[in-house]
Amino acid sequence: MPTEQQTLAPLPAAPRTHPVEALFSHGRLVAIPRKEARREQLLVHLADTLFERERSYTEREVNEALLTVHEDCSALRRYLVVAGLLVRPRDGSSYRRGR
Repeated sequence: MPTEQQTLAPLPAAPRTHPVEALFSHGRLVAIPRKEARREQLLVHLADTLFERERSYTEREVNEALLTVHEDCSALRRYLVVAGLLVRPRDGSSYRRGR
């Protein structure tokens, strides 16, 4: 017979993370998340899957890569730069993976 402590022990809390894949339908991003933490999760995923670390990209190449997942490539590019996941010189001539 279980003791009182065994029957009243709380269950461990399940992590509340949602997979990034839930933001996509048929390989396309359904919407850019409004919540900052969720958007950050998406941006890290995009940086990891679309851009190589040791390569330089033109703005056109960045846009083409982002257009494969969502039509608003300029918003995604801006979010990636603000998050430090893509870095560019002041003249905007190229982009590289950041952190």
